[in-house]
Amino acid sequence: MKKYLLASVAALGIVAAGAASAADLPSRKGPIAAPVYVPAFTWTGFYLGVNAGYGWGNVNTNNFGQIGSAGNLDGFVGGGQVGYNYQIGQFVVGAEADIQGADLSSGGDFFGSSVKTEYFGTVRARVGYAFDRFLPYITGGWAYGNVKTSIPFIGFSSDRTHTGGWALGGGLEYAFTNNIIAGVEYLYVDLGEKNITTLAGTGKAGTDFSVVRARLSYKF
Repeated sequence: MKKYLLASVAALGIVAAGAASAADLPSRKGPIAAPVYVPAFTWTGFYLGVNAGYGWGNVNTNNFGQIGSAGNLDGFVGGGQVGYNYQIGQFVVGAEADIQGADLSSGGDFFGSSVKTEYFGTVRARVGYAFDRFLPYITGGWAYGNVKTSIPFIGFSSDRTHTGGWALGGGLEYAFTNNIIAGVEYLYVDLGEKNITTLAGTGKAGTDFSVVRARLSYKF
C-alpha cells in the first residue's frame, strides 16, 4: 500500500511540474488589435462646386406702357459656387459666392420688345442645422446681374449691370462621402431697377425671378 501511495504522489508531482512549465512558455496568441474609431463627419471646410437648374420670373418695365409689355421671363441657369462652412455643435454657419450663366428671356410683345438676363451672381450668408450628413439651411445676401432691354420698334437697346439686388432662399444638402456633397436649392433673386431713356421717354427696367437648381460640391 505504501508503494502505491508513493507512486501516486510522485505522479501528481510530475503532472503539477509539467503544468507549471507549460504556463511559463510564451503564448502563441497574436497581439490584441486596437479598436478603430471612425471620426465623426463635420461640415467645416472650404468647398467648390457646380450647379444647374431652371429660372422663371417677372420683367419690370415702368413707364413704357405705350410701347407694350415685354412679359415674363424664364430659361436655363447654370454656373459654379465656392464657399466655406463652420460647424458649431449641430449648427452650421458659412458664406458662399456664385456666378451663373443664364438664358432668362421674355417672349417679347407685338413690337418685338424683350428683356433678358444673361448672367447673375450672389454673395450670401448661410445658416443650417446638421442632422449628421443632412444639412437643411437658409441663405440670403447681395445679388447682381445684367438686364438687357431691347425695343426694336424704336431702335433702342440697353445692357445694364445691376449691382443693387438681393437674394433669399434655402436648400438641402447631403454628404455622400467626406468630400462629395450634393443638394438642391431655391433662390429668389431681385436685381432691382435702373433708369433708361428712350425716344419714348424715361423709364425703368429690371427683373426679379426664382431659381431652382441642383448642386454638386467637393469639400476640402
